[in-house]
Amino acid sequence: METNLNIFLAIVIGVLALVFAIIAIYHKKLSIAIIASGAVSLMASILFLLLAAPDVAMTEAAIGSGLSVIIFFYALSKIRKQHD
Repeated sequence: METNLNIFLAIVIGVLALVFAIIAIYHKKLSIAIIASGAVSLMASILFLLLAAPDVAMTEAAIGSGLSVIIFFYALSKIRKQHD
């Protein structure tokens, strides 16, 4: 029973990651695209947790979802300041 639940959760999280990836690629606003790419990383970290790899999940959450989103927003703010 627990295995079926894990498979179902993995499929749902994988589909959500694909949806967020499509949003990140095709959205017109860069800020929403950055948040969507962070959500893809967050979904990947949840999948790593389901696959019993908590160290990889924590690294993906910290670097992929956290630090890279902050760096992208910092770079976006610098670009917008140069155009003003």
